[in-house]
Amino acid sequence: HAVPSCLLLALLLLAPALPAPHERGLIFNLDTGELCLQSLQCKSGCCQHSSSLSLARCSAKAAENQECSPTSLYGVYYKCPCESGLTCDADKTLVGSITNTNFGTCTDPQDSSES
Repeated sequence: HAVPSCLLLALLLLAPALPAPHERGLIFNLDTGELCLQSLQCKSGCCQHSSSLSLARCSAKAAENQECSPTSLYGVYYKCPCESGLTCDADKTLVGSITNTNFGTCTDPQDSSES
């Protein structure tokens, strides 16, 4: 009975060294195009779907002059929020936040202050 217990011990010691499937994790650090449930899961910070019935995927944040959403209550967007440094010039009403329809356009606050 000494051999099986040694074999068992060796397997137990080696198990943590074996790579886990989906080492990145199924939940966080998802790339653009991967399915998501929350924007926190995406590297880009935006989990987007085209309708409430469609599957959401990680998407790039909106660039200057593109359509955007201010923050979403649900963590999923119809239009992604703006890239860093840009602001989403949109209707920020509570009703718009709840219905996720408060779209706007990404603008650079630096541009508006110069004119």
